Amino acid sequence: MRRFVSEGAKSLSLVSRPFLHRFEELLHLRFLSSTSVLDCPLSSSPSSSPMDPTPLTVDTINPKVLKCEYAVRGEVVTIAQRLQQELKDKPGSHPFDEILYCNIGNPQSLGQQPITFFREVLALCDHPSLLDKSETSGLFSADSIDRAWQILDQIPGRATGAYSHSQGVKGLRDAIASGIEARDGYPADPDDIFLTDGASPAVHMMMQLLTRSESDGILCPIPQYPLYSASIALHGGTLVPYYLDEANGWGLEVSELKKQLDAAKSKGVSVRALVVINPGNPTGQVLSEENQRQIVEFCKKEGLVLLADEVYQENIYAPEKQFHSFKKVARSMGYGEEDISLVSFQSVSKGYYGECGKRGGYMEVTGFAANIREQIYKVASVNLCSNISGQILASLVMNPPKANESYESYYAERDGILSSLARRAKILEDAFNSLEGVSCNKAEGAMYLFPRIRLPEKAIKAAEAANTVPDAFYCKHLLNATGVVVVPGSGFGQVPGTWHFRCTILPQEDKIPAVASRLTEFHKGFMDEFRD
Repeated sequence: MRRFVSEGAKSLSLVSRPFLHRFEELLHLRFLSSTSVLDCPLSSSPSSSPMDPTPLTVDTINPKVLKCEYAVRGEVVTIAQRLQQELKDKPGSHPFDEILYCNIGNPQSLGQQPITFFREVLALCDHPSLLDKSETSGLFSADSIDRAWQILDQIPGRATGAYSHSQGVKGLRDAIASGIEARDGYPADPDDIFLTDGASPAVHMMMQLLTRSESDGILCPIPQYPLYSASIALHGGTLVPYYLDEANGWGLEVSELKKQLDAAKSKGVSVRALVVINPGNPTGQVLSEENQRQIVEFCKKEGLVLLADEVYQENIYAPEKQFHSFKKVARSMGYGEEDISLVSFQSVSKGYYGECGKRGGYMEVTGFAANIREQIYKVASVNLCSNISGQILASLVMNPPKANESYESYYAERDGILSSLARRAKILEDAFNSLEGVSCNKAEGAMYLFPRIRLPEKAIKAAEAANTVPDAFYCKHLLNATGVVVVPGSGFGQVPGTWHFRCTILPQEDKIPAVASRLTEFHKGFMDEFRD
């Protein structure tokens, strides 16, 4: 080998330097293009040279990025951040003293405290030398210490700073599978579980898998969480909307699914999957088990992949409602792996835990052929693995304390958060329904209310003159007058001609009356100003 390199170098030294320089350029291009070096001319005009740089402008970036929008961190939030800085730099510069963020499901940013058991286990796993110190037993609960030992024994090198298996640590997937079995009453396979950095990357992975071109469509609810429209746009597919029935508590009618499916097919769109968000975001409804059976039957009949966003499964506030996973419903109908392809998404960002910044979650993938599973694994492997802290949290969420020292304090924290969220939802729901021209369905679950605003024609024309949509016009006026941040309904989709906004129920309970009173006072003034 050394002799070959030596002889090659000697022979190349006989070639002229200009030719060698051009040869190196072409060799570099060979690795940047699928075009053979032999197909590239050795000389070309400057205007057509493949080496000429293309200026990077908005017109030359990937057009799919331009189509992608994400309203919950959009224009209104940008304005809010500017106002917050102005309040910091010049206190008293606005008619409010703080920004009240009701735009995004980010509980701990608004003062919600993390679950003690979860954080104790995380701390011990991240700093395992604490487990050898005598003081630790006085600072941490015994079952937190035990759980940390169990988890560390499952992690390669007992190090949370190490890569794991691309699907996630096997022992943590075992714990999650056990939690799913306990929840549903049906078996779960740890090999079906892919641990991800929150549910969002899992959704992107599935959109990447399902989307070949704009001719591929995904049925999505309208209103929808804009992750779905954004990921469909980024991966070059087509969003096929189905409208939830606001008059019937944001109900999901299978007849509407069939109507939109047929309409898409008539336009040459191949519909690959159906997205269902239960409990709903931004709409807050909880599907009945009977409705879920209808949806499963529809997917089976039409050969659709069912993408079940179940990240709010712990957030149920209506006493008469209960969460049922789509996998449980499908299995209760007698459908197994060979009958329906189903992907269930879960996240540690929501529920009562609200660990958004830890970026933990998973998808359970069932009903796919082995060769498809290999492709999903390959895509997961490109990212090496999800972060280990998020993996640990996902296992704790699905396998919390059962009867040990932390049991009572854990359940007291959990139930305290959930009952407070239910009270907050009720206060805001009542406040919205007391406003002129506003109607708001009950928040049965999730973390949001999605009231409808019937805006005066004068306000709609003022919005048009300001080159903005009417609900964004309303939300910006609300923000500038009160410091309350909500998201225009147009960012989630809505029936044409209707206007909404999404408001979270996450500000701490003692701040909810301020949100309600500021909204009430503003709305009265807004309606008076723009009354027809």
